[in-house]
Amino acid sequence: MKKLLFLLVTALVSCVSGAQNTQVTISGRVAEGSVSNGIYVYKGIPYAKAERFMPPQAADAWQGVRQFNDYGQISYQASMGFGQMQSNMGDDCQNLNVWTPAINDAGKRPVMVWLHGGGFQSGSSADVTTDGENLSRRGDVVVVSINHRLNVIGHLDLSAYGEKYKYSGNVGILDIMAALQWIKQNIAVFGGDADNITLFGESGGGAKIIVLNAAPTAQGLYQKGIIESGAVESLGMRVTEQSIARQVTEALLNKLNISATDVDKLQTLPYQQLNQVGDEALREVATRLGLKDGFNNPGNMSWAPVMDGDFLPQQPDASQKVSSNVSLIVGSNMTEMNSMMMMFNPDFQTSNKSTWSNEEKQERLRERFGNHTDAVVAAFNKAYPERDAIDALYVDSWIRSNSLRYMALRAAEASAPVYGYMFAFDNPQNPLMMTPHTAEIAYVFNNLGRNPMGGGQVTEEAQRVADAMSDAWISFARTGNPSTSALQWPAFTNANRATMLFAKENGVRIGFDDDLMRQLVPDYDFMK
Repeated sequence: MKKLLFLLVTALVSCVSGAQNTQVTISGRVAEGSVSNGIYVYKGIPYAKAERFMPPQAADAWQGVRQFNDYGQISYQASMGFGQMQSNMGDDCQNLNVWTPAINDAGKRPVMVWLHGGGFQSGSSADVTTDGENLSRRGDVVVVSINHRLNVIGHLDLSAYGEKYKYSGNVGILDIMAALQWIKQNIAVFGGDADNITLFGESGGGAKIIVLNAAPTAQGLYQKGIIESGAVESLGMRVTEQSIARQVTEALLNKLNISATDVDKLQTLPYQQLNQVGDEALREVATRLGLKDGFNNPGNMSWAPVMDGDFLPQQPDASQKVSSNVSLIVGSNMTEMNSMMMMFNPDFQTSNKSTWSNEEKQERLRERFGNHTDAVVAAFNKAYPERDAIDALYVDSWIRSNSLRYMALRAAEASAPVYGYMFAFDNPQNPLMMTPHTAEIAYVFNNLGRNPMGGGQVTEEAQRVADAMSDAWISFARTGNPSTSALQWPAFTNANRATMLFAKENGVRIGFDDDLMRQLVPDYDFMK
């Protein structure tokens, strides 16, 4: 009775003062957010709790009205990502954020759940570029972003040391599933449709979607997925074999002088020490086994989910029938990592493609491609006739060829459609950057004014591309088809190999860069 009286008084005060009521009830608990330009915002809502290395459990209840106006704690990590806000780190990182046009209205809006990048190592939802306000307003959708466990905290496989640690190698992914379960149970009060959930994520965020697609127990928690620059064999299409994961754990325990019977000591070990020794263990095992990371660096591994034969019974690039009914968008950026490596060159400011003569351009192309230069340039000109041939020097073949392979697998085995895209709109503030990794995120969220990569400046042409991408993502979330009144976007098949190009002139291209990929990665079968 006291609780009911308190809520009635609070509501009355809000009405009298003219303040907008932002209270929602979640499993009998009252959460209060804020309103920003007509969008209701809730930050740091706990969706679960967990002991270190253990599966997530239901979050603790709270009494009275609790305000959620600040981003919650994020997972422990060694460094902060580009655009990521400074935030508290800790084990208690199972929280999420919500942006919605309305609350308590039975709105049945599509729900778009953002999974941040940073591989399985770093990143968070506290990022200026992925603020969901503009996307929510533009599409009349509910946008959610989440935090979850990462790196050694999220993927150290202790399963050989006791039944309670059975799933320790995958608790980072189990956190995501717990968030999706929370969303299904509670999103209605935020005006969302629990039966229309779309995951979208960039880089590691996209890789997490691929892993979820391979997990039988994750099916039914979402209906669609958008994988931005995340379909990479070494990142999500292939995960760590349990035999290798257990060798890493054994090496870590040896370095810490912790016996098999004292594994529980890891529960309270300072993260900095655990992270440092964990990285040493990764390098030791990678060197011993002759492994390479995604950038082809020998003696290097990254933390990743574990193919344990249970939660993940197979590699994610094996049979696609587990998630056959999940519709997907898969794509990448034209220059991805090559743009970043170019920018890190100390001579870049004085020597770049805008300062080179035609003879110098030819020389640099031949330095890179040798006897294959003419064939590469011809294939590039066929794919991108509107661009200067020197851009072939920077075009990405790693993520693009991997993405084509994943789409081919989906098209061959899944019953739901897959749609392909390429982001090829050069940075308007610095065209020499072209389209680096992460460049499309600000366009998807319609956050060009908050884009650190663009200096917060917005051009009319860039806004047009942002509107096209946002609208396509919203349409896909709403209907499962990314076509809009402005763009007709056919599904990718192994016959048509259709790709939506987001560039100065948006439009569909058919098998447009297959010849280019054959020239750049001749030994890679991206058609299967």
